[in-house]
Amino acid sequence: MSQAVADLPEDVESLRAIVAAQAAQLAEADRRLHTRDTLIEKLKAQLALLRRARFGASSEKVERQIEQLELALEDIEAAAGETAPPAVAKAETEKSKPARQPLPDHLPRFEEIHEVEDCACPTCGGRDFLKAGSIVSEVLDYIPASFRVVSHVRRKIVCKGCDTEIKAATPSPPIERGKPGAGLLAHVLVSKYCDHLPLYRQSDIYARENVDLSRSTMADWVGQVSALLAPLVDALRAHVFAGDRLHGDDTPVPVLDPGRGRTKEGRLWVYVRDGRLWRDQAPPAVAYFYSPDRKGEHPQKHLENFRGVLHADGYAGFRHLYEPQKLGEAPPILEAACMAHVRRK
Repeated sequence: MSQAVADLPEDVESLRAIVAAQAAQLAEADRRLHTRDTLIEKLKAQLALLRRARFGASSEKVERQIEQLELALEDIEAAAGETAPPAVAKAETEKSKPARQPLPDHLPRFEEIHEVEDCACPTCGGRDFLKAGSIVSEVLDYIPASFRVVSHVRRKIVCKGCDTEIKAATPSPPIERGKPGAGLLAHVLVSKYCDHLPLYRQSDIYARENVDLSRSTMADWVGQVSALLAPLVDALRAHVFAGDRLHGDDTPVPVLDPGRGRTKEGRLWVYVRDGRLWRDQAPPAVAYFYSPDRKGEHPQKHLENFRGVLHADGYAGFRHLYEPQKLGEAPPILEAACMAHVRRK
């Protein structure tokens, strides 16, 4: 019999205490190993991200890889949360976990008061208590978006002298004789174009709220709102091209091509006005244009009335913009070459 075994106590309660202590030590060791493995996976993903950003072939590919790595990091962190060990003592927690960020101050606060139930003191059995303050802990909650029906009630009055009826005016609806309000239309468009939720998926989401909005109905709304927003688009483009410095670029976008069974490649042209680095007081803005191909005639048409500096890559379609229209005259647009493309080449 070894000395360690000989030193063990003989009573069952002492042995149980030793086993419980060793089990707690093993659980703490497993927790530390799990935390370390999670950190290693995070660092690996971050290292891969930095390597791709440093040595990648193009910024466009880097952006797509970043999205994939962000999803991988989410999976790692979710797995860590799923297998998280039970809470340990406060002192140990403060050593191993970083301090939590406070919840945003601008969010509304709602109090839920939890009163102490009628009970007896666990120490002396007394039932006469004094108020000793409160303990406040905050959690971040979310209220899902919900539908509502707004009833526009138009009051009427009648002239006593001639019986002429006068009705109260109502706000002009976004879609004439349509049932969607401005908030719903804005939500549908933001979900489709910013959050990349197709209309058929939105239809399924709304069906869970017992609201029947078919894809074809929302598609009709999108078309009508596009025409409604056309003056705003024109004003936005006019503001962008009124500046004297622009950033321009184009990117391929897959476009549906009915009948072929696959998509075709279109082009999205973007022009950015942002002079905040030069203390320009004009608000920054972006103008977008679509074209089915990448011919140089498209940027020439977009920028036919622009005069100033264009910061763009070395695409040959921009070259004509930097040439003087008449002999002896300065070119209407000055070229600002992109140093990122110089480094890439």
